[in-house]
Amino acid sequence: MATPLLRGRLTAGQFITAPGVQDMIAAVVAGKVGFDVLYGSGYWLTASAYGLPDAGIATYTQMLDRMATLVRTTDAAVIADADTGYGGLLNVHHTVRGYEDAGIAAIQIEDQEFPKKCGHTPFKRLIAEDDMVEKIRVAVDARRDPDFLIIARTDARASEGLNGAIGRARAYGEAGADILFVEALESEDEMRQACDTLDRPMMANMSNGGLTPMRTAPELADIGFALAIFPAMTSLVAAAAMEQALRRLKADGEGHPAEMPIFDFKEFCGLIGFQEVWDFEKKWAR
Repeated sequence: MATPLLRGRLTAGQFITAPGVQDMIAAVVAGKVGFDVLYGSGYWLTASAYGLPDAGIATYTQMLDRMATLVRTTDAAVIADADTGYGGLLNVHHTVRGYEDAGIAAIQIEDQEFPKKCGHTPFKRLIAEDDMVEKIRVAVDARRDPDFLIIARTDARASEGLNGAIGRARAYGEAGADILFVEALESEDEMRQACDTLDRPMMANMSNGGLTPMRTAPELADIGFALAIFPAMTSLVAAAAMEQALRRLKADGEGHPAEMPIFDFKEFCGLIGFQEVWDFEKKWAR
């Protein structure tokens, strides 16, 4: 069953900030900090698990396993990237059922051709608007839990302009999508225009290094968004810290550089669940 948290927050008009997580380490640290909504990023979960780009290479089965593992690892509500639904209408139906059974709170489906591309990279190609409308209708019909939300993403800004992207998003909302996501908007003015024009809760993508200008959560709420994902932040910060530490190790063999923050090992053991293992051993070990 999906948590009612997301639907309740949207109904109450409470802005939702969802950091992206690339692995289960990021998930448990986000839980420690107090985030109760997380974004399962297709880009970063694919990169961390398989070392592959976000180009439609990872399969439905692989991504379902990663998303289900994320749900089991965290108490937070999970918004899950599902690319194009991994195929045609039957695939979309199957994907919605699988993600719903895994305990996902909201599924994101986009209008690119398969294999898809990262929304902030070139060579994206779209399916026809009517075909995506059918995908959204199938997704809405497939869900059994009313708290499981459907997010419709359009990548039309690059090829059809702002008006084309807004027109597609409007059609997806009329097909039943709960949340609309106009990807890769290129200015704050475009962001405001999209939010002012469309009558569904709007999701912003704050992807570090992407095409959309970075804004804070309060600024995004003022623009008119209902929620924002920050899919790349934890991954890029972690990669930068790892590179810095590894350069020190390679240069002088220093495995604990004093000027760099490092997570306490004992605390991390507790976050990842070792205390339960130790309690089990105390009870059952001979």
